[in-house]
Amino acid sequence: MRKRRPKERIIQPDPRFQDPMVTQFVNNLMWEGKKSVSFNIFYDAMDIVKERSGEDPHAIWKKALNNVMPQVEVRSKRIGGATFQIPTEIRAKRKISIGMKWLIKFSRARSGKGMADKLANEVLAASKGEGAAVKRKEDTHKMAESNRAFAHFRV
Repeated sequence: MRKRRPKERIIQPDPRFQDPMVTQFVNNLMWEGKKSVSFNIFYDAMDIVKERSGEDPHAIWKKALNNVMPQVEVRSKRIGGATFQIPTEIRAKRKISIGMKWLIKFSRARSGKGMADKLANEVLAASKGEGAAVKRKEDTHKMAESNRAFAHFRV
């Protein structure tokens, strides 16, 4: 158990949209410390989104992220020899983090040419309430709903 909470790191806003959440997304997208490559992938994806939708790509990305963020999750807890899946509310920072990671994970799993194209497709799908990342959110919510009977075991 920790003695104290770690100091919260301040994330710098990105150069194009001046949004620290974009930088956080790029940090999650990054592989092997190649941040400039990740920024290029993200900005290329945003250009593709703008080209296909004709709207503000940052607003579409935010909408996609909101559609992917889960509100509840199930946590395993062992009680009297049995393991129960207990639905719990998710704190705000974790919601954002999970949403970003799901968007990136399912973008990588998509078929297509180049990560920017895959990411753009997943963002467009998620902003419309479709796509694999949104499906994962709905599955998580269904699981929490079906285990609502164990909510009184909450930690």
